[in-house]
Amino acid sequence: QVQLVESGGGLVQAGGSLRLSCAASGLTFNSYRMGWSRQAPGKEREFVASINWSGISTAYTDSVKGRFTISRDNAKNTVYLQMNSLKPEDTAVYYCNARRPGTSSDYWGQGTQVTVSS
Repeated sequence: QVQLVESGGGLVQAGGSLRLSCAASGLTFNSYRMGWSRQAPGKEREFVASINWSGISTAYTDSVKGRFTISRDNAKNTVYLQMNSLKPEDTAVYYCNARRPGTSSDYWGQGTQVTVSS
């Protein structure tokens, strides 16, 4: 049974930082591309960042480039999202995603709330 458990969300003032973590179990972690998406109230879920199995290849949505950094520790089966210079528009529920390239394997966590006050 695959589980993705996010943590690290909370309330922070604009300009502050948070680090999200996603602990994965029940899958071969280093076979999966890991990512983060977010969903703000009344909006659709949007892609934020992803990282390949080795950590060499990363991708970000334009609005977070230069502020967010995705990383992974394959020994701990964990992916991270370091979020700096947070803005009120970053407020959303952040979801962890695991996707195995070339297959239909696609898993999501339950989400963690990030609230940025102005």
